[in-house]
Amino acid sequence: MEARAIQRGVRQSARKMRLVIDLIRDCAVAEADAILRFSKKRAARQIHKVLKSAVANAQQAAQRQNTPFDADTLRVSYAVVNEGQTLKRFTAAAMGRGTPILKRTSHVEIRVAGTDAAVAPPPAAPKAEVKDVKEEKKPRAKKAPTAKAKKKSPAKKKKASK
Repeated sequence: MEARAIQRGVRQSARKMRLVIDLIRDCAVAEADAILRFSKKRAARQIHKVLKSAVANAQQAAQRQNTPFDADTLRVSYAVVNEGQTLKRFTAAAMGRGTPILKRTSHVEIRVAGTDAAVAPPPAAPKAEVKDVKEEKKPRAKKAPTAKAKKKSPAKKKKASK
């Protein structure tokens, strides 16, 4: 089971939001919820809303498919913050000038997946076959130098004048 939630236009810079989103990436949903609830960062409140929305979306998807749902098995499989549209404003400055103010926004996307879907078995390849392939390789013969390679001529010496 996989579900996602996106919130666009959060009025905080993406750089500040990424500090918080890095804390919850690849965590269990219960652990991520606790981290966000007790974080002092302002971004944690917005990210917490998106996480709750993703869990609710997973619950609704399970209900539509008529499958059992357990929120404790969910993990944050994908969490990213991208830059949104920047609002450009001006404020008064000395000598009648105006200086720009950039009000940055960000887009938050979180995907949650059940632990069954998140864990994929590694590809099984026998190591003995790999070694046989390496032993069958023949050493390569050295190639003759090509005609394109130029030989450097010795530098000419200046004659000392008297």
